[in-house]
Amino acid sequence: MPQSFDYIVLGAGISGLTIARRLKQNNPLASILILEKEASLGVHGSGRNSGVLHSGIYYPANSLKAKACLNGSRAMIKYCLERELPFNRLGKVIVPTNSDHDQQIDLLYARALSNGSKAHIIDEQELKDIEPFARTASGRAIFSPETAIVEPKLILKQLFQDLIEQGVQIEFQSACINADHEKSEIQTKDARYSYGHLINATGQFADQLAHIFDVGREYVLLPFKGIYYKLSEDSGINLQRLVYPVPDLNVPFLGVHSVNSISGVSYFGPTAVPAMGREHYKGLKGINIKDALSISLRLCEQYIRNNQGFRQFLHEEAGHFIKSRFVQAAQKLVPAVKAEHLLPSDKVGIRAQLLNTETHQLVMDFLVEKRKNSTHVLNAVSPAFTSSFSFADHVVQNIEEES
Repeated sequence: MPQSFDYIVLGAGISGLTIARRLKQNNPLASILILEKEASLGVHGSGRNSGVLHSGIYYPANSLKAKACLNGSRAMIKYCLERELPFNRLGKVIVPTNSDHDQQIDLLYARALSNGSKAHIIDEQELKDIEPFARTASGRAIFSPETAIVEPKLILKQLFQDLIEQGVQIEFQSACINADHEKSEIQTKDARYSYGHLINATGQFADQLAHIFDVGREYVLLPFKGIYYKLSEDSGINLQRLVYPVPDLNVPFLGVHSVNSISGVSYFGPTAVPAMGREHYKGLKGINIKDALSISLRLCEQYIRNNQGFRQFLHEEAGHFIKSRFVQAAQKLVPAVKAEHLLPSDKVGIRAQLLNTETHQLVMDFLVEKRKNSTHVLNAVSPAFTSSFSFADHVVQNIEEES
């Protein structure tokens, strides 16, 4: 007989852990099981996150990202204060890399105000005062004082400890390999489980798991690899703020930018180049032939259709494979950066970007699909880590309204 739980959460990343946390807070007597396919926390997206808590500037009003980002950031900082976890609200400047980006600055500022985010349009002198190493191509920039940084793996570890203390059961090396959604049962290689409600929060495999439940068949994952370079300590560049470019709002990527870590190390990145596998972090490891062929075909189709300016985006990102081109992108933000200042780094992640195969559009917002007794978090990309506490409230509220 299968073991029975009120709730089963697939995936122990930030989405899975915060959803389980909210479920337990709302239903203290509920039995909850989290199944994680890896042997430890933070192996993939959540543990490879940049650690930046965004402030809701980029996202259109009424989108899920707009609703969850700023509240999620504030909730996570509150959690860090309560658990004595490190954070730094150092702020971010968003600078135009071309002189014709002023219209985008006005749009971003309007979105920030609409979403309740504190933001200021500043001039060149104010930018120099806030971040002396940054450059603006138009004489204007946006300053976001609420942007912060955290250490993602410490937050995952603390959430895990909290859940264990609250009686949530967490099983590692336990991937879901099959499901019978009519019977509300799933199977791992070692066990069978039944559930009252199941939440699929498996990130880079969320589409595949959803398809087992006959959910979201029009969606597939198109993975993009994010590679960073580390700023050398002897560069003489001491960035006090995060420095981001004004992004192309047609695609869900923010461009090469600077990132400060809690440990004091600064990075430039990430790239957003297509990966040939869902876990294709380095070399040939993580490449699945079937996935690689499927991804290649999808990329070719998107390139030909050129929806959302995909062709230009791909051309620009392909150039970042070449270090000299990457350096040029960094210099548009921080002119003092030189090639010898950027050192190879093992900091790399996969963005689990969803593609709608019917509309041939990259999905820009968070996406949650439901069927009876199951909920599937299909597109939990940036700012998913930032938004996780607030986003979990949204997911759990929808589950409880159904029941």
